[in-house]
Amino acid sequence: MNLGCIPREEVPDVLCQMPKAELHIHIEGSLEPELIFELATRNRVELPYQTIDELRAAYAFTDLQSFLDIYYAGAGVLQKEADFFDMAWAYLKRAKADNVVHAEIFFDPQTHTARGIPFETVIGGLDRAIRRGREELGLSASLILCFLRHLSEEDAFAVLEEALPFRDKFIGVGLDSGEHGNPPEKFAGVFARCRELGLRLVAHAGEEGSAEYIRHSLDLLKAERIDHGVHCLDDPELVARLAQERIPLTVCPLSNVKLCVFPTLSAHNIGKLLAAGIVATINSDDPAYFGGYLNRNYTATFAALPELGAKEAYQLARNSFEASFVDEGTKEGWIMELDDFFSRRC
Repeated sequence: MNLGCIPREEVPDVLCQMPKAELHIHIEGSLEPELIFELATRNRVELPYQTIDELRAAYAFTDLQSFLDIYYAGAGVLQKEADFFDMAWAYLKRAKADNVVHAEIFFDPQTHTARGIPFETVIGGLDRAIRRGREELGLSASLILCFLRHLSEEDAFAVLEEALPFRDKFIGVGLDSGEHGNPPEKFAGVFARCRELGLRLVAHAGEEGSAEYIRHSLDLLKAERIDHGVHCLDDPELVARLAQERIPLTVCPLSNVKLCVFPTLSAHNIGKLLAAGIVATINSDDPAYFGGYLNRNYTATFAALPELGAKEAYQLARNSFEASFVDEGTKEGWIMELDDFFSRRC
């Protein structure tokens, strides 16, 4: 396929229209201010902000922790199954508009169970939205339960036990929240248990943490996919391993800039990751807080990095399918659709 036939001025349109998967989206991070205020009114929750504009103005983060503080506060409006459904349904409609054909969605049950919200309430609303998305939007989606790494492994085991009666409603587990002081090895036991249960394994590493956190996520947690992972370039041996073993990275460019991992998008290393042969993908992370859903992450990144063109667009979309946790036949079908899309553009 000769991707050089696509002029650079057409690339933004290609990015928006091509089929793609999203593999790093925190559903609580898709909670837009408008819905936060709507749910606060519905559930009689007092907010520390008087208006939507005042809430948006608070999204001036200096690091990951400053974001997490407001992120967890916003999640407090989620009280009933209908709230979780409304949040997930809003995201799925946006994903469909961005030509996402498959999404693997993170959720943080401990954020809610710590407030007395039953696990059943959380997953019931999310699962109902996913089933509706499949039926009405033709959009494939799965749930990945994330453990909060600033809490203890004991807490992680507890939420896992609470989740097991609903094992058919999620496909894997992940590890998120602040990396500093919370290394992967802290959760080696619970990840070993999840591996025994046949769950897929992912972990946030190498965002604010070092390349060593990526190594430990692979070696001690047996993670199949690394969320973020941008600091891998600090370790050439690790880069070679990621490329050789085809271990995907779910990179989130707008998030990386918003949380000061990179000073600007023009300083981002996604192009270098691709050039190194790494299975890098583009994702939105927490789009309500970081300035854009999936297509916005693609178009802003490509606008900032002139070395990225149609070839890289194709590779990123193909990587997103290759890195997904679906059967090989389904992957091949999506890749065929992608090939057909690019062939028609030429």
